[in-house]
Amino acid sequence: MARRVVDVLVPVALDRTYSYRAPDELKLAPGDIVCVPLGAREATAVVWAENPKPDRRLDNRLKDIEDKLALPPLKPELRHFVDWVANYTVASRGMVLRMCLRMGEHLGSPRARIGVRLAGARPQRMTAARERVLALLADGMVRGKSEAARETAVSAGVIEGLIDEGTLETVVLPPEPIAHQPDPDLAPADFTGDQSFAAAALKATLAQGGYSVTLLDGVTGSGKTEVYFEAVADTIRRGRQSLILMPEIALTAQFLDRFAARFGERPAEWHSELTPRRRARAWSAVAQGEVSVVVGARSALFLPYADLGLIVVDEEHDQAYKQEDGVRYHARDMAVVRGHIAHIPVVLASATPSLETEVNARRGRYRRLALPERFGGQSMPSVEAIDLRRERPPPGRFIAPPLAGAVKTALERGEQALFFLNRRGYAPLTLCRACGFRFSCPNCDAWLVDHRFRRELVCHHCGFAVPHPPACPQCQAQNSFVAVGPGVERLEEEVRELFPQARVLVLSSDLVATVERLREELDDIAQGRFDIVIGTQLVAKGHHFPKLNLVGVVDADLGLNNGDPRAAERTFQLLHQVVGRAGRDAGIGFGLLQTHQPEHPVIRALIAQDREAFYDAEIEARERAHYPPFGRLASLVVSGPDKHDTQSYARLLARAAPPRDDVRVLGPADAPRSLVRGRHRLRLLVKSPRTFDLSAYLRDWLAAAPKAKGSIKLGIDVDPQSFL
Repeated sequence: MARRVVDVLVPVALDRTYSYRAPDELKLAPGDIVCVPLGAREATAVVWAENPKPDRRLDNRLKDIEDKLALPPLKPELRHFVDWVANYTVASRGMVLRMCLRMGEHLGSPRARIGVRLAGARPQRMTAARERVLALLADGMVRGKSEAARETAVSAGVIEGLIDEGTLETVVLPPEPIAHQPDPDLAPADFTGDQSFAAAALKATLAQGGYSVTLLDGVTGSGKTEVYFEAVADTIRRGRQSLILMPEIALTAQFLDRFAARFGERPAEWHSELTPRRRARAWSAVAQGEVSVVVGARSALFLPYADLGLIVVDEEHDQAYKQEDGVRYHARDMAVVRGHIAHIPVVLASATPSLETEVNARRGRYRRLALPERFGGQSMPSVEAIDLRRERPPPGRFIAPPLAGAVKTALERGEQALFFLNRRGYAPLTLCRACGFRFSCPNCDAWLVDHRFRRELVCHHCGFAVPHPPACPQCQAQNSFVAVGPGVERLEEEVRELFPQARVLVLSSDLVATVERLREELDDIAQGRFDIVIGTQLVAKGHHFPKLNLVGVVDADLGLNNGDPRAAERTFQLLHQVVGRAGRDAGIGFGLLQTHQPEHPVIRALIAQDREAFYDAEIEARERAHYPPFGRLASLVVSGPDKHDTQSYARLLARAAPPRDDVRVLGPADAPRSLVRGRHRLRLLVKSPRTFDLSAYLRDWLAAAPKAKGSIKLGIDVDPQSFL
């Protein structure tokens, strides 16, 4: 009798499935996670489908599946999602599957937790440390070994010694839960007006069931989080799981504390700071339905939920939702797709929706729930521009007198002030005043950024770093270096000179080693332990600082003139969000924008607080140019170590593009960042109508095009967010 054959998908850079024989004793079905021989190694894979008509001539050459792992199978909706994402992004299905199986070598049963309790007579030799342990365990309760050592301030060796003498016995404890069950009825918010209407509308959407997308469109501080918490609570009551996606850097202790205040427990977390073992436990708990709510960064979208009932995408406009390497996908867009496949509601929350989401809401594809007022009746901050053409900072300084005066007044009132500058390090450029030499990266088309805290010149693209040299490499002049332009470290020097008595904190990704450290510093700000905060975009993402009433944007023009089609949208969103940190709790919020172009539409819209006028103008410009969301774009980047070879392949690739009257292929041309990590980069940009199947076009093109050889690589980005 012929053996049963199944097709499995392996989480490697391959788009196809492989056929294996299924031993009768394994009882395999699609979705099962298995172990298979792959070349000279073993690999974890997923049974993707039955193979009803295998080629029996190859039967003896097929290998057997070695084992079925004791894990919940991947549900059909997740397998469908993998296929959909791979097809849309023109990525291999294996690499998309890899994002669903991020458990590493810790896949399988969790490591046993060992507890201890009193078991026998007192030991012959007694010490003060042993006395403390016996006193703690005298109640007969079981405690974890590390817990017992920690509570009695003894070493692990003391506990082990008591076990060896028979005074204590070990007990295997169940795995510590990833998250305890939240209570949906613990502490609902006291809503009024628009918040109450929005919360009721989300509950009605859940009751109705099925797929839908709702834009929760609220000004900064309007209670968007509390409103969608009510949808999460209703999902918990229904016994289903909720996913709250957030930009990773916004996964703060403040948010987790707000969740715990509402539900009594913190949610399960999923982000890059999890240890491998914690990651494996979280993956398993999600798959087995042990957790009700997951709060995670974009990759949490690919977890194998047992019964997903709601997806919330907070700060849906945030650029961090786009993954720029590996499988290039946008988590907001893929969240909508996963909601559609799973037939569940999706909530997108933002004070400054992306243009794509705004257009979908205006055209009725998404429902809009508006929260036009701040929670608790606080007014929105007023915004003014400081025209740097008239109000210039002193020579060598970057803070104009009106901003310095406003900060002085805020400090006298006992309030906090924030200086915002979205530029890391001390200065973006260092040059020799004797000969004009500029420090640049040998691997990238970029200047080296001066980092005084690290005492290095650093490339922000490849990580190359060198110590500050004692003399100019070109003319050998001593003490001739001059820093050009400000970064947050240089701004700190100026702030400390202007306000010597103030407690100052700098928040920048260079200076924050871990997510936990960032959480601690954000909590310090919220508790009023600092008077002045200097920050990059880390401070713009949804934080609540009760004493912060003044925000000064040091360079509001930064990012407006870089040739990116999304530059105006991103600048408006970023500055609107950062100014929205002011005046959220008490007092009057105020934002000051230092700018050389106060007449720019973005600056005018921020000052007038006329969001609709900005969107109207930006939508009209995009529609006129047939840019997204009114057209489709795809970026193909060819890179290689040899410029001539890279150019030759890029031209061959362009010539292989299928001719279509409604598709334009632009390039190849040097990418704006033409050298990164020693690789020359050329870009082709594909432009098509909105309804055109661009992914299918790209697949047909690549199937007929010559393959990249040697070290030349081709990267494909459908719906690119970055044009560098």
